[in-house]
This record gives sequence, structure tokens and C-alpha cells, in this order.
Amino acid sequence: QVEFAESGGGSVHPGGSLTLSCAASGIPLNSFTVGWFRQAPGKEREFVAMVWGGSGTSTEYAESVKGRFIISRDNEKRMAYLQMNSLKPDDTAVYSCAAQTSTSWTGWGPGTQVTVSS
Repeated sequence: QVEFAESGGGSVHPGGSLTLSCAASGIPLNSFTVGWFRQAPGKEREFVAMVWGGSGTSTEYAESVKGRFIISRDNEKRMAYLQMNSLKPDDTAVYSCAAQTSTSWTGWGPGTQVTVSS
């Protein structure tokens, strides 16, 4: 069973950048689709981005982050990344990653806090 641990969060000013990392353990990551999600205080968890299993060339993004965030993966290192640019206060949330199974997302890590404020 795959498990994830996220890192790289922090506090930045609007317009700043951060790169989040997602480390997988348990099984090889190659065939799994990996997704990033976020949950802001008082809100439900929402989808941010996903990279399909395999080489990682196919990606999808939420409309709110399209053009600003880039998801990538390194199967050899069992890592996934989320490069976040032009950050806005609305991007403030706890960011988590997970792997997609046939029925759900699994392997949720504890998340990493991203705070965007002036």
C-alpha cells in the first residue's frame, strides 16, 4: 500500500512561489496516478492537480490554478512535485497528495501548510 509524506510548505507573499514535494513509500509509484489536493480552513478538500501514471506527461489542473501551478513526478525517486507560482491569498491551505485507485484516492499524507499573505 502506498503512503505519502508532503513537504515544502511555508509562508510567502502574494506573487511568490513554492515547490511542494510528495514522497511515496510502500510500493513503486510508476503505475499510479498521483494527485494534489488542498483544504482551506472551514472548507472541503478540493482537487488541485493530477499527473497520470507512467511517464507523467499527462496532467490535469483545477481551473483556479491552471497556468500558475505545475505538477510533475520522478518515478525513480518515488516523488511527485507541485510547483506553485504567482501565489494568491486564496491558495492558502493544507496541501496533500494521494494516489488514485480504481475506486478512490489513497495514501493520504499529513499535508503541508501553505500560507499566502502580505
